[in-house]
Amino acid sequence: MDNTDKKILQIIQHDFPLVNRPYKAIGEKLDLSEEEVLDRIIKLKNEKIIRRIGGLFSSKKLGYTSLLCAAKVKEEDTDKVAGILNSYPGITHNYKRDNEYNIWFTLISDSEETRDKTISEIESKIGYFVNKLPATKLFKLRAVFKIPEGDE
Repeated sequence: MDNTDKKILQIIQHDFPLVNRPYKAIGEKLDLSEEEVLDRIIKLKNEKIIRRIGGLFSSKKLGYTSLLCAAKVKEEDTDKVAGILNSYPGITHNYKRDNEYNIWFTLISDSEETRDKTISEIESKIGYFVNKLPATKLFKLRAVFKIPEGDE
């Protein structure tokens, strides 16, 4: 990753242009073509430096309901369960934890009825009980990564 890649990452994190052609706008800031910016971003995604690029929205303000869930899954089933969870568009993320409840995920739905139906379907598919953990207090964290200067 060179210094130009680092500058692109800084812009994406702090000042993503909200215009029709954001990668062209980023290129103009860095004296690069739109194609050069896209090529660099694709490379960074392939190298797993960038996981995703997207907006953050308040699901509650948009009329959605969200729920943190956890399941006790046998170690040999964790990859299979994660694959099943990944097939649901309402699951924003899932992760493995070193805990009795070792698979955790967040589900966003358009209603409590849809949420409950989805949880029941998931339980049926994975073969494990899903513990539902509704939020009692909402915390919003913003992760911003300091990118060191210089070429590596």
